[in-house]
Amino acid sequence: MDTAKCVAALFDFDGVVMDTESQYTVFWNGVGRKYHPEYEAFGLKIKGQTLDQIYGKYFQGMDEEQKRITEALDRYESEMQYIYVPGVADFMRELRGRGVKIAIVTSSNEKKMANVYAAHPELKPLVDRILTAEQFARSKPAPDCFLLGAEVFGTVPQNCVVFEDSFHGLEAGNAAGMAVVGLSTTNPEEAIRDKCRTVIPDFRSFTCDDMMKLLK
Repeated sequence: MDTAKCVAALFDFDGVVMDTESQYTVFWNGVGRKYHPEYEAFGLKIKGQTLDQIYGKYFQGMDEEQKRITEALDRYESEMQYIYVPGVADFMRELRGRGVKIAIVTSSNEKKMANVYAAHPELKPLVDRILTAEQFARSKPAPDCFLLGAEVFGTVPQNCVVFEDSFHGLEAGNAAGMAVVGLSTTNPEEAIRDKCRTVIPDFRSFTCDDMMKLLK
């Protein structure tokens, strides 16, 4: 750790701050049954990917289908339940009290996040920055989003801790050279254990001191 630089905690959003992944699985499984019945669990197959990545891989050249899926997703996200992962809000408050910089770093776009802010106006004051898909050229598993998180706080990767749940997100955090904490909210602990420093089910028993130990 570079003691001359600030410490930053970089949180993915879905499955880390808000427990939304099961709702997205329902939506994308429905899309899969309609357009890709060859996949038994399409929602799990695309988990952690951006909309552009999903379209590029599974709906290339299907402009009308992409339009219909986007419209359905917009409606779905406007009606979703945004429920905090247990303990995350208190953990963020503890970090703020200890002088740690906090950013949400998400592949979600601003339109989706506007629905979140409407449901949870208290979210923005909990963090210092919210970085969305519009702000980086390459999405996870590329490290760009997390490197931007370090940059906006004027710090270095070795002073940053990433909190992630998806395989792409864990890969991005590691590629950025940061300490990575895995949340077993989306994938089981045994599936992500070798991709991060530690795995936690939620934030109820995880403290700022626990996080700081990962930087030593």
